[in-house]
Amino acid sequence: MTEDLTPAEAYAAARARNAEQATALAPFREMYEFGLDPFQIEACQALEAGKGVLVAAPTGSGKTIVGEFAVHLALLQGRKCFYTTPIKALSNQKYADLVKRYGPGQVGLLTGDNSVNGDAPIIVMTTEVLRNMLYAGSQALSGLGYVVMDEVHYLSDRFRGAVWEEVIIHLPESVTLVSLSATVSNAEEFGDWLDTVRGDTEVIVSESRPVPLWQHVLAGRRMYDLFEEETDHGGRGASRREVNPDLLRLARTENSRTYNPRERRRGKMIREADRERERRQRSRIWTPGRPEVIERLDAEGLLPAITFIFSRAGCEAAVQQCLYAGLRLNNDEARQRVREIVEARTAAIPSEDLHVLGYYEWLEGLERGIAAHHAGMLPTFKEVVEELFVRGLVKAVFATETLALGINMPARSVVLEKLVKWNGEQHADITPGEYTQLTGRAGRRGIDVEGHAVVLWQRGLDPGHLAGLAGTRTYPLRSSFKPSYNMAVNLVDQFGRHRSRELLETSFAQFQADRSVVGISRQVQKNEEGLEGYREGMTCHLGDFEEYARLRRDLKDRETELAKQGAAQRRAQAAASLEKLKPGDIIHVPTGKFAGLALVLDPGIPGRTNGHRGFEHIDGPRPLVLTAERQVKRLASIDFPIPVEAMERMRIPKSFNPRSPQSRRDLASALRTKAGHLNPERHRRDRSAAADDREIHRLRTELRAHPCHGCDEREDHARWAERYHRLQRDTRQLERRIEGRTNTIARTFDRIVALLTELDYLRGDDVTDNGKRLARLYGELDLLASECLRDGVWEGLTPPELAACVSALVYEARQSDDAVPPKVPAGNAKAALGEMVRIWGRLDALEEEFKINQAEGVGQREPDLGFAWAAYQWASDKGLDEVLREAEMPAGDFVRWCKQVIDVLGQIAAAAPKENSTVAKNARKAVDSLLRGVVAYSSVG
Repeated sequence: MTEDLTPAEAYAAARARNAEQATALAPFREMYEFGLDPFQIEACQALEAGKGVLVAAPTGSGKTIVGEFAVHLALLQGRKCFYTTPIKALSNQKYADLVKRYGPGQVGLLTGDNSVNGDAPIIVMTTEVLRNMLYAGSQALSGLGYVVMDEVHYLSDRFRGAVWEEVIIHLPESVTLVSLSATVSNAEEFGDWLDTVRGDTEVIVSESRPVPLWQHVLAGRRMYDLFEEETDHGGRGASRREVNPDLLRLARTENSRTYNPRERRRGKMIREADRERERRQRSRIWTPGRPEVIERLDAEGLLPAITFIFSRAGCEAAVQQCLYAGLRLNNDEARQRVREIVEARTAAIPSEDLHVLGYYEWLEGLERGIAAHHAGMLPTFKEVVEELFVRGLVKAVFATETLALGINMPARSVVLEKLVKWNGEQHADITPGEYTQLTGRAGRRGIDVEGHAVVLWQRGLDPGHLAGLAGTRTYPLRSSFKPSYNMAVNLVDQFGRHRSRELLETSFAQFQADRSVVGISRQVQKNEEGLEGYREGMTCHLGDFEEYARLRRDLKDRETELAKQGAAQRRAQAAASLEKLKPGDIIHVPTGKFAGLALVLDPGIPGRTNGHRGFEHIDGPRPLVLTAERQVKRLASIDFPIPVEAMERMRIPKSFNPRSPQSRRDLASALRTKAGHLNPERHRRDRSAAADDREIHRLRTELRAHPCHGCDEREDHARWAERYHRLQRDTRQLERRIEGRTNTIARTFDRIVALLTELDYLRGDDVTDNGKRLARLYGELDLLASECLRDGVWEGLTPPELAACVSALVYEARQSDDAVPPKVPAGNAKAALGEMVRIWGRLDALEEEFKINQAEGVGQREPDLGFAWAAYQWASDKGLDEVLREAEMPAGDFVRWCKQVIDVLGQIAAAAPKENSTVAKNARKAVDSLLRGVVAYSSVG
């Protein structure tokens, strides 16, 4: 097109090309076979101009290229670059990528349990490692020019998110920060905060996917598009997306086809013809089985696929179902290649351990092109699955949502079995952010023309809700920052209390709280203007109408209070009358669905076992009765708003069976014969308490005597006064919210400092020897670990016993099981674990005294002894088979917990007293005894 340019334009274009060739970006672009996207170029140019950058873009869009450019710049300038990731698997993967490009001499890896080439100019590390380096004042920080924070949206994580903010706040000003985030709806807000704490920061937001995503619902044999064809599936334009009307029609038909008992004839099911029609209609729609889904995707050319199942057991079961169904996705050549790779990657694992780990079943699935991927798997096994999937040798992976957390494992298709998952407390709908993260894996850049997200049809599926998940492409980034004990002593040691407090007030958490305060303050101002208008509206020429309105309000409040007391008294009388009932009493149920004559079969007294159903009532008497209409029902206190008395008594035959229609019919007939002619006594209501209440009498007298009582416009004034009162109440609530949000982080810090001063970790701006020990302990139970060291709880323990005790500081059971006490080693270890729990109890009481609230993410949870026996056994050189069998734990979980124990043992070895103590030496020995077998060979490097 150069022939269309004027000479001036051609000259300008040539100058621009020459200028670009002189930049660091030009040679960097040549390293890639594909051209860079506009958002990548913009971010790289900002970096080269010396600015920090926040890049928010969808999963799979190539954000990491910006991070790699920071590495490129650091090497050009002779400076260091730290590349941080939230999880070790991501660190391992990034390390391998950078080694491939720059060679092993230029790249290092630090992940807590791994240290490879720690003096390299490029170091990949987990974010916690960098945080610990900053607090320790590590020499490795010398010459640091760039820090890349991959998956920076992790700062929303309520357990680990604070670490990201600590790093961002404490990095030296000379370091340029590169923040890479998923698409979040408040990227500008986060960018404003980064601008405040880090200096000039460019915010680059890209919402377009490099590979368009098509959304589908698979129901029976048919794959429905979620959105109509003519609309914008790829999300590249701004056209409005309409839900597929065929899918809406299907949902209406299927979800309304629930069985309705009212449609039954008396004693008969619906007609055979109706049932046959129902069967024919249902034969078209069902939830496809897992092998069926994979076969369907294979037939349509939509493999490789990741199927997200929010259960580890479900992932393993899915693989077995595909194997039993005879599914084979690999040819003989691919099978042979899989076997070669797997045998090479697992050569270090002893053959006796392979059997324990389910190696042969796992290998059979891999050879067929099918695998599971979840946190319960051995890390080596997971890494092999990832490698084979990327190579195209595994084509169907069944994974939990942990796979969506940034690991580079894209697919052509993503399948979601359900839109509900267990969040640790309850089954909850997945959020738009989670849906975006999961489906973001669909579509491989440079390989696929389009990606596909497939949701399986489930009864009750709402296409509108699904469209909302698919259409809401962003989610807000919310700070989870909270001060900790370790953070407090490290900050005071470096900056003193006053400066530390100021630093914490620069956190994103406080920034967000202060921003929300701005909006609330504006609302308060509007309310105050409204109050002034309402005050004018209720002005009365006869007197102070505000005072008159207050009297009316006090009178109404007093009448309401007495009415509540009366209702509570009537409920108590009714409950007391129910407690007097006995089997065989004939009563009249005063109200409700079963009002009328009834025979008491069981009084249902709390704490007393019900003979008919073996149920124990804890919410007041719930009598089981037979009504005159032959129904056996359990009644509740709501059916008895007034006291009830037995009108008559009759014998209940010993042969009476409440489940037998004949038995119910006979006894109901006898009931009607015995008491059908009786009329219940009418309940006489007690005299109203308000009639004799002195306070009400006083208020009514004052009200009548008030000058405003005789005003012709009294009720108009009263309406304005009521509005004034409501708005005033709302305004006070807003003011309390402002008080609660201002300086919240600093107030929490003050309470933590007060507790640490009480325990002699701090003395004003000075950190004591105890505090310096605490400063070396990073973890959820940092203060408990420090107190155990101070009190000598672990002195004299053997390395396996010490490993058992330290496990209680890191382990947390996935599901609490208070019914079965965990098995712990006998002797000194048991005594030490008991002492740890007692110390925690003392700290817990102190936290309550200093108003440090665990529910807000601050403070020490109770130590969990559930891994103590497994850690002890493994450190005692027991075999993997025996340890896993007794622990009843997947190999992946076992390895992960062992590594966390090793990490904390290393901290304890560094923090323990060097003289007159065995703890440091035994902690190092415990590390050596744990770091063997599957725990050792699951590490990179």
